[in-house]
Amino acid sequence: MLDNLIFFPDRHVSDPPRGVEERRITTEDAVRIHAWYAPTATGGEHAPVLVWSHGNGGNIENRAEVLLALQARGVTILAYDYRGYGRSEGRPSEAGVYRDARAAYDSERAAGTPPERIVCFGESLGSAVTLQLATERPCAGVVVVAPFTSLADVAWRHYGPLGMLAGSRFDALANVTRLTVPLLIVHGDRDEVVPFELGERLFAAAREPKRFVRARGAHHNDVFDAPAVVDTIAAFAHEVVRRGP
Repeated sequence: MLDNLIFFPDRHVSDPPRGVEERRITTEDAVRIHAWYAPTATGGEHAPVLVWSHGNGGNIENRAEVLLALQARGVTILAYDYRGYGRSEGRPSEAGVYRDARAAYDSERAAGTPPERIVCFGESLGSAVTLQLATERPCAGVVVVAPFTSLADVAWRHYGPLGMLAGSRFDALANVTRLTVPLLIVHGDRDEVVPFELGERLFAAAREPKRFVRARGAHHNDVFDAPAVVDTIAAFAHEVVRRGP
């Protein structure tokens, strides 16, 4: 029942934009998930690769414009759909989407990309998925957009004491304290879904090196449209990959 209140998948995905490839990835529990792979035309084998875990609504097609904008800035992107989203098999759950993230990451490693070129990238619910992934797999850095401390903290803001039914699900705060690579947090200060202060609390708990970008006037669903947000994400990815281990 709680999964039905957390995940809002859209099963329809159009063909990928020009210059973007489709991929099929098999998870450790034998679920086939669907992904888009957008190789950048610049940077070649030294370009950063973002493994993108999206939010709890829609699917990868809803992120096409941002994906292409990052690709144009010299970043390669592997954006995958969780189980039950788009053309991916199965039904979503917390444990399942963690498996999906690991499978996406592992597929990129199997393709020959070293961990020092991989940046774990997540938005909204995907920020918690990304932080979990970054504690389980090596990477060059982590970017989270509109993140929260825990699902219960978000639910409390919307539903009061009923929010505690979320329990310990998607505990991003616990994972961010374990992070050992550079972190970038971007959050809109008018976010009506995930309160801005939750992003601030997550940032406060993280170790250095870290950076917080306040997207002034940005809401939850238009944060990527805020000035310089896409440029900042791309610049951070290039920076941490050049920095090396």
